[in-house]
Amino acid sequence: MSHDTSPLKRIRNSLVLPALVVIGLTIGVLAERVLQHPVAPWAYGLVYLVGGLPEGWQALRSLWHDHVLDIDLLMVLAALAAAAVGAPMEGAILLTLFAISQSLEHRAMGRARRAVEALMALRPDTALVRQGETVVERPAANLIPGDVVVLRPGARVPVDGVVVAGEGLLDEATLTGESEPQHKGPGAALHEATVNLNGVLDMQVTRVLANSTVARMIRLVTEAQAARAPSERFSEWFGQRYTVAVLLGALAAWAGFLAWGLSQQEALYRAATLMVAASPCAVVILVPAAILSALSAAARGGILFKGGAALETLAEVRSFAFDKTGTLTTGRAEVARIVSPDLPEAEFLQLIAGLEAQSEHPIAAAILRETERRGLVVTERHDLRAHPSEGVTSGKGDATLWAGNPRLAKRMGADLDADWLRDIDAEQRTVVYLGQGKRLIGALSVADQPRPTSHAAIAALRANGVSEIAMMTGDRRPVALRIGADLGVAPDEIHADLLPGDKVDLVARLTAKGKVAFVGDGVNDAAALARADVGIAMGVAGSEVALQAADVAFLAEDMGRLAEAHRRTRRPRRIIRQNLAFAIGAMVLLVIGALAFELPLPLAVIGHEGGTLFVVLNGLRLLADPIRTGRKSRLTAFAPQ
Repeated sequence: MSHDTSPLKRIRNSLVLPALVVIGLTIGVLAERVLQHPVAPWAYGLVYLVGGLPEGWQALRSLWHDHVLDIDLLMVLAALAAAAVGAPMEGAILLTLFAISQSLEHRAMGRARRAVEALMALRPDTALVRQGETVVERPAANLIPGDVVVLRPGARVPVDGVVVAGEGLLDEATLTGESEPQHKGPGAALHEATVNLNGVLDMQVTRVLANSTVARMIRLVTEAQAARAPSERFSEWFGQRYTVAVLLGALAAWAGFLAWGLSQQEALYRAATLMVAASPCAVVILVPAAILSALSAAARGGILFKGGAALETLAEVRSFAFDKTGTLTTGRAEVARIVSPDLPEAEFLQLIAGLEAQSEHPIAAAILRETERRGLVVTERHDLRAHPSEGVTSGKGDATLWAGNPRLAKRMGADLDADWLRDIDAEQRTVVYLGQGKRLIGALSVADQPRPTSHAAIAALRANGVSEIAMMTGDRRPVALRIGADLGVAPDEIHADLLPGDKVDLVARLTAKGKVAFVGDGVNDAAALARADVGIAMGVAGSEVALQAADVAFLAEDMGRLAEAHRRTRRPRRIIRQNLAFAIGAMVLLVIGALAFELPLPLAVIGHEGGTLFVVLNGLRLLADPIRTGRKSRLTAFAPQ
């Protein structure tokens, strides 16, 4: 059935048309059957005009401009055929039920589209902004980067920002689906539409309202809903061609009925009934009803699919490849040991932090946190060159200052067999070396820990039928083996000392065995995310790069939600199959009734429209099933009905 965006859309999908056609049909039936009043034809004429003209006009426009035969045209032609054979009441009943069904269907499908946009209602209209020593109220839409907003207990965050003073708990369930309140202190990112549960926070605005996390979520979900899944494209392709077949079949049936000896009127009436009975409205609408509902439900749980194709592909994935750092591990590493034969620890930290200050890697963040903890002043270097999966360099020739892993150290000609490195190399931790030219200045080790949810998530994926797990990292193999043992990943499933290109090659080899999903942080490993059948970025709330890098974006860092999402993506497919079996079965019964048992036109209409509504409502069941884990959030405001 049509879902156009023409100027007639608001009128066609409102409750005005169903109300008018119901009034017209009621007056017509009473006038014809009870009062024997001549107003009946006029009342039926109102039904035909109001209920048939908008749909007929739109169907003709589609035929003229797009060369597409709209399914709705079948309903209008059937009603006109009923009027032509002296049965205007049956045609009026058809158009009335059709108008009611259309309105209910559009409202139901609109519910799926409104589920994510309901987040907009959570935005506060105003915010308290510091201006010198005073606090003034200002419209949230007027906030600009640099403004400092005061968040009192119970206040919603008006735009994206970062905490500059105070600390407290934030409920992020409305955005990420994270059930547990998150502690936030100075330097922590805050996202629009989340709720400050306690404490008073000063937040510096980092994004204007139009570019906030919620606005970008809505844009992405809107684009995802517009991007058709393969099953949706097939459904539309089938519907257009089947509609032509139904029209030709009705004409053939009309000729057959005439040849059988039926009168002109009876043959046309039964052909119109067949046209309604065989109309594929339910078959065409059943796929988008399920897909749109599943996309909206997932977004409410903090999971953004870039379209129905990603949703359907994830359901078929049987191999998962994971980036280690920041995905399977917390990514919040801590400096464990520092060794240098010539420099004090503080001076060594200042030197290496100057190289790492502009890096987004979790190890760089650990080094910078350690310098901040010690109150050290860092002088950034601005002639940096990044070497993916190796490290960074600054300067030229023998004066080149560098920091990185063993690969970079060996490429620079440094000696890693020195006695003073023996203890730190023996640790099952990530080691970062610092040197200048061939001279090794020192090294530090960084300890990262598995996410609390990673072990259970991998076990759940295996229980879901995932046949192969691969953990990929550019780190040393001893470090990878330590993390893998904690996560339940076998040694032969661990791939260490990898360059970005190696990860792409491994993903390509896995694709030979079936559909593959690569799970990373969305910022690094972009090539591997693109090479996989489904690229999944974890914990990317507020990150523009991460939101754009993958096919699926998890706003929270809860790995447990990955296995649940993988399991839930099979539900739309099951519901589509249920609806398809029901729709085809109902269509076959109605067609048999129209051909062999003189099925009345009103009964064909009831069966047709009832079947269409059934598959829509069955698909909308997915809306009530957002992907979440953990306890239920205390926030219940975001529960679109």
